[in-house]
Amino acid sequence: MEKAQEFEAHRPRLFSLAYRMLGSAAEAEDAVQDAYLRWHGAERERIAAPGPWLAKVTTNLCLNRLTSARARREEYVGPWLPEPVRTDGGALGPMETAEQRDAVSLAVLVMMERLTPPERAAMVLRDAFDYSHRDVADVLDCSEANARQLYRRAKQHLGDERPRFVSSQGESGELVLRFLEAAAHGELAQLEELLAGQVVAWSDGGGKVGAARRPVVGRENVARFLAGLFARWATGVRIEVVEANGTAVVLGWEGGALTSCGALELGGAGITGVRLIRNPDKLAFLAHQCSGLSQNT
Repeated sequence: MEKAQEFEAHRPRLFSLAYRMLGSAAEAEDAVQDAYLRWHGAERERIAAPGPWLAKVTTNLCLNRLTSARARREEYVGPWLPEPVRTDGGALGPMETAEQRDAVSLAVLVMMERLTPPERAAMVLRDAFDYSHRDVADVLDCSEANARQLYRRAKQHLGDERPRFVSSQGESGELVLRFLEAAAHGELAQLEELLAGQVVAWSDGGGKVGAARRPVVGRENVARFLAGLFARWATGVRIEVVEANGTAVVLGWEGGALTSCGALELGGAGITGVRLIRNPDKLAFLAHQCSGLSQNT
């Protein structure tokens, strides 16, 4: 098998790894392409196991990117949210269990920003790719004891604040439809019934489009915010529901352009979080996915 073909067999797994590490589809693609350049320049006969070698290269490329990304995100305008990725086509691996969907949710990816780059790598490799602590140590060039400590610290930093979704995939889709009906008709009372008391809505416009620059907190405030948003969308915006990051999300299309992606988080008391991505740079990958899937159907 030619080197290029051999690499392509590993590309989906490498993208899945890089996305979990970076929370950015565009940066993940760049990291995977950089890994290909390293692969292309390496002596193939000296690589005993291509999979682990490529995983280590990709992880280290992501570690370097995370260090510089932290500085950029400190200057980000408004709340920072990850880039959404459509997951019903297998872009991030299987989404067959609640745990697999939870691991790539926007909420969890935001929380993982709290971790140091090595902690994040240890957690991604252990939880998403089932690496042993020894394998993680090999990737990170540290001792097995240190790898265990990194993983333990990562779990502690996320701790009890890590979301625990109680809905199945089908239930999340049903919830989205009920939410859309109430929001589209401006039914504040019905909308508030779906929201938890301390619900929070985040909007990521990146300073490039209109978006709330601070989180909106509380049932009444979030209901009014969402009803007003849908009122402005009453004409000219096509609504679509698809699966992204393991759950049903709401897409807003204006003409042929994807201009928004909204994800709901469900807890025992109702919708606990609403994450709205409007930064056009962060919607480009998802729009491309939607275009590709529609052409294949």
